[in-house]
Parts: sequence; structure tokens; C-alpha cells
Amino acid sequence: MKISEKITADNFAEKIFILPAVTGTLVFILIPVIFSFCLSFCSWDLLSPIKFAGLENYKTLLTSPSFFLILKNTFVFALSTSFIALVIPLVLAAIINSKIRGSEFFKTAYFLPFITPMIVAAIAWEWIFDPNNGLLNYILKAHINWLYDTHTAMIALIIVSSWKLIGYNMVIFLSGFSAINNNVFEASKIDGANPVQTFFYVTLPLLSPTVFFVLVITIISSFQVFDLIYLMTQGGPLDSTNVLVYWIYKNAFEFFNIGEASAGAYILFLIILLLTAVQWKIRKKWVFGEE
Repeated sequence: MKISEKITADNFAEKIFILPAVTGTLVFILIPVIFSFCLSFCSWDLLSPIKFAGLENYKTLLTSPSFFLILKNTFVFALSTSFIALVIPLVLAAIINSKIRGSEFFKTAYFLPFITPMIVAAIAWEWIFDPNNGLLNYILKAHINWLYDTHTAMIALIIVSSWKLIGYNMVIFLSGFSAINNNVFEASKIDGANPVQTFFYVTLPLLSPTVFFVLVITIISSFQVFDLIYLMTQGGPLDSTNVLVYWIYKNAFEFFNIGEASAGAYILFLIILLLTAVQWKIRKKWVFGEE
């Protein structure tokens, strides 16, 4: 076989192998994204003909007090979860990295919630938060309607979401710790730095690229929360836990307001895009090694 024929055959084989991935991306991602963007400028209820509405959907949403309540809920949930799911895993990773006894057990125990199906976790936490027979109220010796009170429902969801993310983020931080040369810690010890000073002035700066990565992916995933809301509160009580993705689902598949749901989806896209861009822009000021 000539070289040119072999190259042609190899190119054909490569195209055949990547065809399923390209087809899946085109059919299930690219086409729906383009179609939903077009629908955000239209009025459609899945039954009537599609009508062009211009910017009416965006105008309706951005002048609706209820939509701003949902945006506020989304920001409160996402930023609170991101903060908790960043700080606690970082502390746990630092403790486990210090070679405490039973560190392998703790790694497994903390990672288990992440691989636990959300429906199983939701059922367990609903029992924990039960106002009459729940474990949490029993421990606190109180009677708090965790999931049924507008003041505590969001707090309960933030606790569950943070609990589920802690193990995953901790494993990422442990990987970051393993990449730091031990000679750095020995040098800081020789210079007379105590463990706290070593952590804040040596470990944390060297770990900052990992912190940046965890912060970005946690914020993105927290803004996209859906299953937790759907399983535990359905956006209630009184929309106090209704967030943007769940609102999009309700409007699209329960109220059949496809245009406004698509507009809401692109508002969420812009929010995540802007937050990620801001984080990427300011990373040079605090991430070690960035210029």
C-alpha cells in the first residue's frame, strides 16, 4: 500500500471513530442551544404556531419582581454553597494531608456523599430535617420547620448541597497538596514559621491555582442546581427556595411558556459567563504563578 493511500485510509478511520461524538454533540448540544436561543425571542406554548416576540420575553423577566426574587435566591444559594464548599474541604484536606491516623478512612467517608445518588441523599436529609421526628431537631432540642419555613428552607438546602460537595472538593485539594514540594515546608520550619503561618504564607499561595479551579467549578455547578430543589422543596415555601434552573423547568414543561423559559436560560448563561470572566480576570492578583 502506498503512503498516500495509507494516510487516506487512516483519515477515513479517524472520521468514522469521531463520528458518534460529533453527531451527539451536534444533535444534543449545538442544535438545541441555537434553537433555544431563537425561541427566547419568540412566543410558543408547544401547541400553537411559533410567533416572533422580539425582546418582549427579556423585558417581561427583567421587569418582574418575582423573577428578581428567583435571581436573589439563586445568588444566595450559589454563593453561600460555594463559600462553605470551599473553606471546609480546604481545612479538611489540610488536616488529612498532615498524615493523621486513619486518613484513608476519612477520605472515603467524606467522598461517599458525592457519589451518593441525590434522591437517596434527599430522602435521608428530609428525615433529618423532619420537624416532628427529625434527627436535627432532636439534637438541638428544638422544633424548627426546616423545609417548611421561608426563613430556614434555603439554609437547609445550602447545608445539603455543601455536604454533598465537600468530599469532591477535598479530594481536589489533596491532589493540590501532593503537588507541593516538601522542601518548601522544611524551609519554612527552619525559618521558624509555626503551622498557622506556614499554612497562610506558604501552603495557601502555592495551593491558590487549585483554589481557583475549585472556586470556578463550584460556583458554576451551584448556579445550575436543579435536582436538590426538585426533590426537597419544589421551590417552596412561597418561592423562598425557587432558583433559576428550577424556574426554567417549571415554565417550560409545566406552564409551557417556552419563550420566557428560553430567555431565562440565556440570562443564567450570561450570569455564569460574567462571573467566570470576572474570576478569570482577577486571578492574576491572587493566584500564584499567574502573570
